[in-house]
Amino acid sequence: MKKKVVLAFSGGLDTSFCCIYLTKDLDLEVHSVIVNTGGFSKEELKQIEERAYSLGVTSHHAVDAVKGYYDSCLKYLVFGNVLKNNTYPLSVSAERVTQATAIANYAKEIGADFVAHGSTGAGNDQVRFDMIFNIVVPKVGIITPIRDLKLSREAEIEYLHKHGVEINAEKAAYSINKGIWGTSVGGKETLTSKGMLPESAWPTQVTKTEAEDLELEFVKGELVAVNGTKYNHPVQAIQALQEIAAPFGIGRDIHVGDTIIGIKGRVGFEAAAPMVIIKAHHALEKHTLTKWQLSWKDQLAMFYGNWMHEGQFHDPIMRDVEAFLQNTQKTVNGKVFIQLLPYRFLVIGIESDNDLMSSKFGSYGEMNEGYTGDDVKGFSKIFGNQVSIWHKVNAPNP
Repeated sequence: MKKKVVLAFSGGLDTSFCCIYLTKDLDLEVHSVIVNTGGFSKEELKQIEERAYSLGVTSHHAVDAVKGYYDSCLKYLVFGNVLKNNTYPLSVSAERVTQATAIANYAKEIGADFVAHGSTGAGNDQVRFDMIFNIVVPKVGIITPIRDLKLSREAEIEYLHKHGVEINAEKAAYSINKGIWGTSVGGKETLTSKGMLPESAWPTQVTKTEAEDLELEFVKGELVAVNGTKYNHPVQAIQALQEIAAPFGIGRDIHVGDTIIGIKGRVGFEAAAPMVIIKAHHALEKHTLTKWQLSWKDQLAMFYGNWMHEGQFHDPIMRDVEAFLQNTQKTVNGKVFIQLLPYRFLVIGIESDNDLMSSKFGSYGEMNEGYTGDDVKGFSKIFGNQVSIWHKVNAPNP
């Protein structure tokens, strides 16, 4: 009986090579699996399934992980207002964690002897996939043909041609990775430290040029309604917002960051819905949370985002941080008003029953109803008392 291998499959050159190599050269029973985190239509998933069977897999399975991706991961990135290096909403790195975990669980479900992926030895994904496989299915072997054989693109194409598999040899000018939390775009302009992607490279072209008002409603930190339309699950609200905001060219940027393997990387991305949601959510939090809630959230959220980027989703500290973030969201309720414009957006303001900036407590810079001027005099003296003592003790001799 042949041994089973679960192959992370996308239908591209690398995973097509893996299908043939695992079947023909290693004599394994290949079970391909694709994990949809919001980047594939039904038609695309059908085409990928047909592609897999044409390459000789024993079975093909598609995992719909969109809602699970949000519930286990994305909502905490929103709660934390997470932007890697204050720029990038973890569009790809977060979804890789979900995909790797789903593939590992599927390997466990069918009793596979091996898992395989098409990563090269150059990027972050090889670490994320290997590490999560080692954690979730530690007794299952890992096979990485492209990395292990150190294959060039030309060598892969030649190998497939020898086995009667036709593949488009023309390399796309830009690599695109689409998901519900943003789309990454890589090309010649991102391979160096200077250069912006041309207009034609962005997956969503700018078709809206007139200003448009937008209303987002949050309940306990989660987006529940867009322009008054309520949704059963935040995923649906995110998708609706993306349709509205993306044609403005909002959420385009280039991120420069540190890879897990120690080199700098540069990638373009468009993430209209994530950027609008994070900024709107943060504005609402500034009205509804206390100073120290906001301060500690910033620190823990930065750690959470960095550790997520490194693929360390299964570290128990992540559950601890999630519990803190979840608890802070009890009062993050209300509406945020935004104006959408070409290539940018403005947060106009908020309405919330939990708004701490209430006129009944006073107006900043004008008057206050909660204390008197004498109260402030006493407070100021006590608040600065220890620093005052330090200066008296350590003052230089006249």
